[in-house]
Amino acid sequence: MSSKKKSRGPWLERYSALILAVVLLGAWQVLVPWSGLSEFVLPTPLAIAKRIVNELPLLASHAYVTLFEVVAGFAMGVLVGIPLALAIFYSRAFERAIYPILVALQTVPKVALAPLLVLYLGYGWAPKITLAFLISFFPIVISTVVGLQSLDKNLVNLVRSMGASEWQTFFKVRLPAALPNIFGGFKVAVSLAVIGAVIGEYVAAERGLGYLQLQANSLFDTTLNFATVVTISGLGVMLYFIIDTIEARVTYKRDAAK
Repeated sequence: MSSKKKSRGPWLERYSALILAVVLLGAWQVLVPWSGLSEFVLPTPLAIAKRIVNELPLLASHAYVTLFEVVAGFAMGVLVGIPLALAIFYSRAFERAIYPILVALQTVPKVALAPLLVLYLGYGWAPKITLAFLISFFPIVISTVVGLQSLDKNLVNLVRSMGASEWQTFFKVRLPAALPNIFGGFKVAVSLAVIGAVIGEYVAAERGLGYLQLQANSLFDTTLNFATVVTISGLGVMLYFIIDTIEARVTYKRDAAK
């Protein structure tokens, strides 16, 4: 009996997300016709899936634009956020000077910044990429600083007592210990970058998934609207799992405290 439970446990753990998704989609598929709602108000999952298949070239062309904006904004967040976090970690004065500015910038609603970015940067790629960058770099900075600060000081002193330079200490001890936190920030940041790019497309764009959703709204095409939302969500999930895969290859695995 116990062996059956042990063999059933890993199976349920592996496919739990798939099982839950099937149950929720099945309930959605059944409850919408049963409640008498029309597809104009709430399309069924099958109707949305059919629309995605039928409009796949259209969705793919707009998804490519949004993907470029997200990746570019996220890359800028990494290139700016990591050095900024290192400066905060190694300089107490810089930390006290920059932290209030970072917090103030993060608390400003990015929707409020979007029209200003369009005014200053035009209607091209720049405002969407900048908005994706602004909304994504803060988690990278914070997670990197927290990861670097979480290392046991006694371990650093031990490495230094063995003659290691600060450069060696950083790459051999500090960075490997901080990588789980850094990649945690990356996962949050890439999800936020998707939001930032789509918000920018809502304000001013001629292509992209946000623009396509606005077009669907203007045509009262609810099914296409849902298909666009599913595509946006799929884009974020894909980027999240890409980072998760990279993390699994470059970081050591920690045992969860359960």
